[in-house]
Amino acid sequence: MKNRLLQIVEDMAKKHVADLSEKSDFKRSMPAFEVGDTVDVHFRILEGQKERIQVFSGLVISQRGYGMGEMFTVRRIVQGEGVERTFPVVSPRVAKVEVKKTGKVRRAKLYYMRDRVGKATRLKERKPHVPKAKTK
Repeated sequence: MKNRLLQIVEDMAKKHVADLSEKSDFKRSMPAFEVGDTVDVHFRILEGQKERIQVFSGLVISQRGYGMGEMFTVRRIVQGEGVERTFPVVSPRVAKVEVKKTGKVRRAKLYYMRDRVGKATRLKERKPHVPKAKTK
């Protein structure tokens, strides 16, 4: 009886670990992006029985949450009006995220970009980190 109970507990633990690894694999398939990056979010939209992918391009102005509840907000200008949209990181509706440009910022949230127009909305490009070679 005791061995059977231990076997059931071990099986449940294995299933739980497998579920966690599947969810973390989904997040790993997303590219690493940060606040200040310009991204293309490919979002699945259902229209009746048909499914299509719509691309939302813009600047990542915030990231919040962690794990399954992690979200990011993308802002773009459409016909002179600012449009913001919040996407979940772990979602089957987000087909993929492409990082187009990396921005150099010193803030966690870029809400100040809402007040900027024209050339003032540009950010400096973040250079990739290259470790220095040791010299003797």
